[in-house]
Parts: sequence; C-alpha cells; structure tokens
Amino acid sequence: MLELLALEPECFYWARRRETGGAWEVVQISTVFGAGRDYWTVARTGSDVHHMMDDFEFLARVALPEADIISLSQAAE
Repeated sequence: MLELLALEPECFYWARRRETGGAWEVVQISTVFGAGRDYWTVARTGSDVHHMMDDFEFLARVALPEADIISLSQAAE
C-alpha cells in the first residue's frame, strides 16, 4: 500500500474505500479545493463527488500509456 505522503496531485491511483473494503477503482488526487496537501481530495472516476484522503487506501499509481496519444482530429483523418 502507498502512504498518503507518497501521493502526487492530479495523478490517478488504484484505491478502495477503507470502511467498506470494496472493489479497487481508479481515483484522482484532486486539488479543486486548493493546491496545498491539506486541501487535496479524492475524486472518484465518473463522479463529481470528492472524498477525504483518509477514507481510502491506495494500491498503486496508474501509469500513463507509453504510446503517443493522438488528437481527435488526427484520429478522424
């Protein structure tokens, strides 16, 4: 498990809620309420609801794909 101090803002992680021990899901460390670590929240993918950092346990950071990402206009050509 990752410690809270190891997390980086605006990055995505595999995490699950501590109290329920539910399924692992992809979440984002959000700075919508402020850039300081004390203001970071957890934004669940597909939801605009934010949660407290302590409510989750974090497994691993989601890596960006190695391949170049093309724009939609390039994909349409």
